Amino acid sequence: MAVISRGFGGRRRESVPDLPPGQYLTQDFPVLSAGPTPDIDTADWEFTIRTESGAVHRWSWDELHALPIEDITTDIHCVTRWSKLGTTWRGVSLDSLFAGVDTSYDYVMAHSYGGYTTNVPLEDLLDGKAWIAVEFDGEDLDPEHGGPARLLVPHLYFWKSAKWIRGLVMHSNDDPGFWEQNGYHIYGDPWLEQRYW
Repeated sequence: MAVISRGFGGRRRESVPDLPPGQYLTQDFPVLSAGPTPDIDTADWEFTIRTESGAVHRWSWDELHALPIEDITTDIHCVTRWSKLGTTWRGVSLDSLFAGVDTSYDYVMAHSYGGYTTNVPLEDLLDGKAWIAVEFDGEDLDPEHGGPARLLVPHLYFWKSAKWIRGLVMHSNDDPGFWEQNGYHIYGDPWLEQRYW
């Protein structure tokens, strides 16, 4: 006697040509976190960029919002295989934040409230490729999705878009962050399926 009846193929997933290999389309916005959701008051929130010289560039919540805010429409891809197409965000381009930063280092370690870290090459944060996002789908960014602010690097797997972002530290080497130390790929290109080491 067959355990699976003839013709049973499991749950069908929509095939979409805009998806990287191995991904499936979702209409939801799944929540995955490496730890508990921190409670961050925007009155206490601060974003910093620390360079190799020890210089620290700081922005309060109000100072961040005084910078040009951009509308972003982009696809996002999670290493757990879901993709969400045409997501809408608002945020400050990393180009604006790095405009006055003097560094010769090529790598960045992103640090989050709560202790999470992830590494990103600097070139992947500049030239209109990354933002500090403060809104999603026309609303303030929910804490479960990284609010009040998260890094948004949509051309890489979504673990690189660190939730609850608090700062970037310049590095001379591509040192691994939290998930990279635990087996995830050092870079994370969804189109090359760079999921794990």
